This record gives sequence, structure tokens and C-alpha cells, in this order.
Amino acid sequence: MTRDADRPAPEALIEDAKRERRGRLKIFLGAAPGVGKTYAMLEEAQRRRAEGSDVVVAVVETHGRAETEALLRGLEVIPRRILTHRGRAFPEMDLDAVLARRPALALVDEFAHTNVPGARHEKRFQDVAELIDAGIDVLTTLNVQHLESLNDIVQRITRIRVRETLPDDVLAMADEIELIDLPPDDLIRRLREGKVYLGDQARRAVLHFFSRGNLTALRELALRAAAERVDEEMIRYMRAHAVPGPWPARERLMVCIGTGPEAEAVVRAGRRMADRARLPWIAVHVETGPGAAGAGDYTPQDRANRALRLAERLGAEVTVLPRPVHARRLADELVALARERNVSRIVIGRAPRRPWWRRLAGGGGLAEALVSRATGFELTVIAAEGGTAAAEPGRLQAEPADHRFGPRDLALIGVSVAAAALVSTVVEMILPLPNVSLVFLIAVLVVAVRGGLWPSIAASVLSFFAYNFFFTVPHHTFQVSRTEDILTIVFFLIAAALTGNLAGRLRERVQAERQAARRVGNLYDFARKAAGAADVDDVAWAVVSHVARTLQCDAVLLLPEPDGGLRIGAGFPPEDRLTPANRAAAEWAWRHERPAGWSSDTLPASDWLFVPMKAARGPVGLVGVSFGGRDGRPKQLGPEQRRLLEAVVDQAALAVDRTLLAADIERERLKGEADALRAALLSSISHDLRTPLVSIIGAASSLKTLGEALDPGARGELADTIHDEARRLDAYVQNLLDMTRLGHGALALRRDWVDLTELAGRVRGRLARQLGGRQLGVAVPDGLPLLHVDAVLMEQVLVNLVDNAVKHGGPAGRITIAAALADRGRSIEIRVEDDGPGIPEADREAVFDMFHRVKAGDSQPAGTGLGLAICRGFVEAHGGTIRAEPGAGGQGTRIVIRLAIVEPPAPPPEDAE
Repeated sequence: MTRDADRPAPEALIEDAKRERRGRLKIFLGAAPGVGKTYAMLEEAQRRRAEGSDVVVAVVETHGRAETEALLRGLEVIPRRILTHRGRAFPEMDLDAVLARRPALALVDEFAHTNVPGARHEKRFQDVAELIDAGIDVLTTLNVQHLESLNDIVQRITRIRVRETLPDDVLAMADEIELIDLPPDDLIRRLREGKVYLGDQARRAVLHFFSRGNLTALRELALRAAAERVDEEMIRYMRAHAVPGPWPARERLMVCIGTGPEAEAVVRAGRRMADRARLPWIAVHVETGPGAAGAGDYTPQDRANRALRLAERLGAEVTVLPRPVHARRLADELVALARERNVSRIVIGRAPRRPWWRRLAGGGGLAEALVSRATGFELTVIAAEGGTAAAEPGRLQAEPADHRFGPRDLALIGVSVAAAALVSTVVEMILPLPNVSLVFLIAVLVVAVRGGLWPSIAASVLSFFAYNFFFTVPHHTFQVSRTEDILTIVFFLIAAALTGNLAGRLRERVQAERQAARRVGNLYDFARKAAGAADVDDVAWAVVSHVARTLQCDAVLLLPEPDGGLRIGAGFPPEDRLTPANRAAAEWAWRHERPAGWSSDTLPASDWLFVPMKAARGPVGLVGVSFGGRDGRPKQLGPEQRRLLEAVVDQAALAVDRTLLAADIERERLKGEADALRAALLSSISHDLRTPLVSIIGAASSLKTLGEALDPGARGELADTIHDEARRLDAYVQNLLDMTRLGHGALALRRDWVDLTELAGRVRGRLARQLGGRQLGVAVPDGLPLLHVDAVLMEQVLVNLVDNAVKHGGPAGRITIAAALADRGRSIEIRVEDDGPGIPEADREAVFDMFHRVKAGDSQPAGTGLGLAICRGFVEAHGGTIRAEPGAGGQGTRIVIRLAIVEPPAPPPEDAE
């Protein structure tokens, strides 16, 4: 982490460059309606117009106030766009008209307004964002109660829920905020004079929203909001112009949290100081190694983690810095951070004075370093209790807490130094060099790169004695007779120690970077797997495997049941149950949408920590982590681990929400299709099935009523009507049954060898009455192979196709059933063609959908709209295809069926008996 206080922050310069390319936004902020925001906005607009600016009124609400309307004179007003919603007309800002007019300045009142459905954007602040992106300056107005973060506070103050809100970060769009302030007594007087609301509305407002206490509280909220916005603007200016700071415009407090037993006391002291001065405060911690257990079996990092969590609960903004090489470098980093955040007060714990060799190694001295470097800051140093280095309150450690190294490091040290001595001996025998100490420096570097800081220090000391023993006069003793040798070995020791120190620190930094890169890679891999997961279970397995691999722990993901309970969606290692204590922690975390269990404030006796996965629809599950038994796990989850866990939980929530949303969309799609199918079926039954029933009932009633009074010809005609309509009704019912069989996969084929000419003849016989005067031609070439099909089903296919051609062809049209070989003799193509009006190209595929013709309207010939859908189902069940195309010469319709040719089995030989 490096900072250069003499250079502007690049991101601040980029932000300023972006602002230069767009229009400027000025917000007139008030505590309540009636304080004069619109009046002040119009006054500035008149002033800008008098200076020669091109000003238009996009939308201004005067609420009938005469003095406000008077300020509109002379300003061009863009007519509003009228939108209709639920039968009522609403005037809204015409965004397109303003963009087309492209003035220099536009007035847009009521920044938090919600647009009527039908507008381009949901909220007016989105319209304003488009205007300023187009390079148009905008003046707008806003009441403080419309800020989202203050919505619940305003409700508690006024007992009125404000419905129209906007995100607080929208204020960052503003280049300038002008606070329009009016004392509560003056506002109440204006209200009673009818200058805010009229009649009964004004009296009700005085009794409820516009009470003096409410207005005073809202006024304070408005002043704070304006001050915070101005403070952010000042910090942005300081960063963009490399102003060193701090500027005492608004104070901030920074608490430095270390690994000592009294780190929490430093946090509480900082909170008390921040509360007394009403300051925002930041808690800063430096990453350290795991360290050894201290008092109460807590490692130094555990103590720091507890202090960080305490700071978060007390309202601090927590920042974690990477470990620097030296305490004085850490002091520079802290001072740079304080200047960047415009901090004015720093609180730190002071460690007892440590031994000189520890100070030389890089530890301690942070408080002293801050005192010498933190010029312009108010520095509070909290002294430690006791005189041992173990009780260092809030001390930021600059060196790793665990300096132990094992047998592998000792072997590495011994082999490296021995190899250096051997190489130096050989070099001295071949080349008479005055000094071979550089060979031992290489050995120290190797140990530092492979083993780290403390093995390199040990290697430098051992190299010092080896060089003295083997390569200084007198040889093979630790005595030194020559002055130049004394200087050589002393400088060698210093150089070796410094070189090993730097190389060890570099190795630690490289390891940290590799670990960070590995975590980022794991997070990317998890994001890729989660994005490609097809269902919730796939997401669950991706989540637990990533959490377990990244945090080196056991992981489990709990998903909600329909009855409100929780089930284990996945576990790594596989986990199928939880103990009652762990399940109680999970259920509490689910009900309250807060972490619970180990390393939390709720049910810490649990072995698992459960973190809710929150999405837009609410909590969608829980992620649980466990670090094994009580003796081997850390006492607290570290800040880096907690950030990784929170990042994974957030991504997991989005992934689970995405799969649930996809399932919802699919469910709604199926429901919509089922509703459409149900409506089409009801339409078919109510219209097409009812028609033959009405004819049957009418004919039967005539026979029953008139009886013998009818002549034989009339009775025969009525009987024929009943017969024909009954057959027609039977065909409709058969179609419905066939469609049901296809939909449930209950269609069983009974294949046999069928002659197509014979099949066409049976079709002509069944449809003799429907054909009437129409001609049904059959063109089947001689020698065409037999079809290996279900004769009943294929006959029904041809009946449906010919019946469809009869309904939609001309009264004297011609219908043809033709066949030919296709696919170089591998299949048979059957064509049913008519000379009717034909099927539009856009509908040639849709005609095979169920009830398609029903949707075309009641003016079409009678039918259920199932015939062609059944044809496709029967043909595809035989492994064939069916399609619609225009007839010969582009007239009429041709339905083409293609079925594969199946070779008949060879006849048995004559001597088979």
C-alpha cells in the first residue's frame, strides 16, 4: 500500500474529467415543503436569464402560490406530456422535448418525484441524470425527508411514511447544493397565511406534519445532510488537487487497533471520544501473522478480530492495511491514510519499551514514530498497563507474531552455509580472491527466499562464524589478527542481516500477493460456476466447495423448505444433519436475518457460524462455516476471512436468486401456457363442440315433436343430420382423446405393412359426405414400397389433412393425395394439396400448434384447431416429419409428410419345413 501525498488521486481526476463533460446539477435542499425552494430556484433562473443564458422550464409546481407564479413570467415553458393511467390523465415532464430543445439550463422541480407508468424512467432523478449527461445544466428541488436513509427517521419523527424516496448516493450527482432554510415559526406562519397549503389542508398540516418539534428535527436533518455533502465535496477537491490536509472543516477520528489484550479498551475509548465530539470515526488495523496463544487462549490476531468486530458494532468504519516492513513505514502509511480521509484526531495504544534487539528487528516504536510524523493532527496515546510486552494495548505490530521455524528450516540453513563454505574453498583454491564473503551472502539470500525472515537471520549469523572460522587469518579459529578482516566480518554480518531481512520481507510480500491472487482466482472460478449452475442444488455445491477451499474449513448451505423449515442443500465435506445447538443457531439467523453461532454475538456456543444470504426478494438461504473442534480453531473469524465469506455469501445469494427467478419465470410461463390452453379448450368446447350438439338436439326435437306429421323424406333428412353431426362430434372428441394420449406419452404404435393407395381409398370413403362435389384425386405411382406404419393412426392423419383441405378450400376445389420417393429412395414423401387461399408464410409453422385456428377468430370454418397438431404428433411418433408449404404455382396449401422406408423381412425359404 503506497501513497504519494504530492500527487492528486487519479480516481478524483477521472471523476472531475467526467463532470466536465456533462451538465451541472444544482439542488435546492429544504427541510419541509414551503421553505421557498421553488421560489429560490426561479430567482436563480431569472438571474441566469438576465445574464443571457438559455433557460427553459421543464416542470415547475407552483401549487397556486401567486408570488411563485409571478417568477415564471418571461421564462419559456416546455409543454408537458399527458400520460393516462387507470383512466386518468397525468401531466409529466416531456423529456424528449427538453432534449430536442437542448437549452443551456432546465428547471426540473421535485427531484424525488415518481413518474406515471408509461414514462421512460421510473423516477424523475433518472430523467435529470439523462439531461445532465446530454450536457444540459439542471436546477432542481428536494426535501430532506425524501432521502432513503432518512425515511425511517422521518417516520418516527412525524409518524408519516414518505412514499417517494431516492437513494442517498444520487446526491453525488450534484455539483452544488444550496440549503434553503427557514425557522419553524416563520414556516408555520406562512402555512397559516395559506402560502403553503390552502384551507383545511393547511389546518391539518399544522396539527400533524408541521408541528414546531417536527420542523426543528427536520431542519437539523437538512443541515446535517448539507454539511455531509459539502464535506464530501471538500474531500474530493483535496484529493483532486493534492491538498495535504487535514482541513479542520469537519473533524474525524481514527482509532488504531492492534493485537494487545487491551485493544478493545482502545476501541471503547475512541468511541467515547467520537460520541462526545459527535465525530465520524475510523478503526484501522494492520494484518499480522497468527501468533501464539496468549491470555485466555486467544492469539494476538484473535484479540484484534474481537476489537474490529466491537468497532463495527459501535459504528466505526473498519479499514485493514497490509503489513509493512517497518514500524516507521507503518507510521507513514497511517499518516497518509489520515490525510486522505481528512482525519484530525488519532488514537493509538503505546507499547512498553522493548529490548533493543527487537527494536532493531523492526518492532515497536509506532507511537514515537507517529508523534514525530503526525504534524497537524491531535494524537492521543493510551498507555499500557504493566511492563511486559505481552500487554500492549492497541499496539499495531509491524513484525510477524510467530518467529518459530522447524527442522526443515534448520536443514536448509545448514546445507546452504555448508555449500557456501565448500564453494568458497574451491574458489579460493582456483582464484586467489582477497574476499569470498559474497558467496555466503548468496547463501543467506537463498535461505531468505526459501525460509523467510528469521531463518535468514540465523543463516547470516551462522555464515558470520563460518566465514570467520574458515577464511580469516588465523584459519580454523575464531580469532582475528588483521584489522581489515575485523572490518570485513563485521560489515559482512551487517550486510547479511540486512540482505536476509529484505529478502525475507520480499518473500512474505510475494506469498501474500500469491494468496490474494489465489483468492481472486477462486472467487472468479466460483462466480463462473455459479453463473453456469442450472438449479439451486448446483449453486449450493459450488458455494460450499468454494468456501471450504478458500477458508480451509467445513462448509454447509441451508435452504428454506416450503413449510418454513431449513434443509441442508449441500455440505463440504458431505453433511446431512446438524446438532440441536447448531440448528438453533441456524434458525435464529434465518428468522432475524443476522449472523449467529460461533464468532458472533448470538449463540456463540455453536460449532458453526451461519450467515444469511440476502437477495432482493429477502433471505434465500444460510451459509455455515466451521473450523473443527474447539481446541484447534481460531477464537474469532479474521477480518480478511470475514470479507471473503461476505463476498462469497453475496455472490451465492445472487446466484440462488437467479436460479429461483429462472424457476419463477419458467413456472409463470407454464402457467401462462396452461391458461392459454385452457382458454382455447373452453372456446373450442363452447363453440365447435356445441355446434353439432345444437344440430343434433334440434333435429331430434323436430322428430319427437312432429313425428308422423313429417313426410318420409323430411324424417330421413333429419335422421341424416343427426347421424352426420354425431359423427362430426365423435371426430372432435376423438381428436381431444388423441391429443391427450400424445401429451401423456401413452401412444403405442401397432405397425403393419400398409398400401398407400388402399389407405387413401378408406379416407375417401370416410369423408364422402364432407367432400360433396369436391374431387379427391389419388396419385400413387406403381411399385411404391409399402408403408410400415400404424394403419389406424396414419389413416387418421390423412383424414385430418383432407378434412382441413375441405374446410379451407373452395366449394368446388380439387384435393390431391400424391406420393413419391425422396432422399434418393430412402424415404416416401406424401403430399396432400388443395387449391384454397393458402397459409401465410408466418403461420406455416404455427398451424401445427394446438388451437391455432381458434385464436384466428370465430369467422373461420368450424373446428377445434387440433387436427394438424395431432397429425404432427402421429407422424413424429413414426419417426417422420411434416411441414406446410405453398401449392403448385404458389396457390393453395401443400402438406408434406416424409416417412422412412423400412425394408420388409425376407420370405422364408421354400424348404423351410
